[in-house]
Amino acid sequence: MGFYREQLLPRFQDKVMARKPNRMVRARVCDGLQGAVVEVGFGTALNVPYYPPEVSKVVAIEPSRVCMRIAEPRIAQTSIPIEYGGLTGEHLDLPSAEFDAVLSTWTLCTIPDLEAALAEMRRVLKSGGSFHFVEHGHSPDEKVARWQERLEPLNGRLAGECHLTRHISEDVERAGFEIEKIESYYFKGEPKPMGYTYEGRAVSR
Repeated sequence: MGFYREQLLPRFQDKVMARKPNRMVRARVCDGLQGAVVEVGFGTALNVPYYPPEVSKVVAIEPSRVCMRIAEPRIAQTSIPIEYGGLTGEHLDLPSAEFDAVLSTWTLCTIPDLEAALAEMRRVLKSGGSFHFVEHGHSPDEKVARWQERLEPLNGRLAGECHLTRHISEDVERAGFEIEKIESYYFKGEPKPMGYTYEGRAVSR
């Protein structure tokens, strides 16, 4: 699985996650970002075209070197400074209370220690800083949820440890964030067990 995960999966996800429906969601989630931003799960820079002009810089957290190489042309097309900030959201080598916003798009489902990552995101945010996110997660439909539980081990192996059963809004609140808005829905064009989505914004108090 090493070659698949390190070399093939980033290239496959770059194509899949660049689809038009994903682009529409990225635009909504990035709306309202401003100042200094930490993007956890920078990936191949698919969010870069949607950074508002109010963003002064972005610190990119991304474990995949292949993703960062694929991202280079997109990074080159923006005037917003983008700095590489490390490999993992669970241990951010960044100062506390320094950033205006954190951005995560389809990333929280893949982080092994989600509690630690959310705590780190909150630590680096200023008081009143915002957390913008869109994530896969647990469906409230019992039948779909049962399928999520069955499919999660296989999905994790094929999709970079993506968990289907995380209660994203509850996890965000448990970390001390105050959710300002949240929408949950089945992502159009995806099987329901893989497509239940949490899209929202929270504030660090």
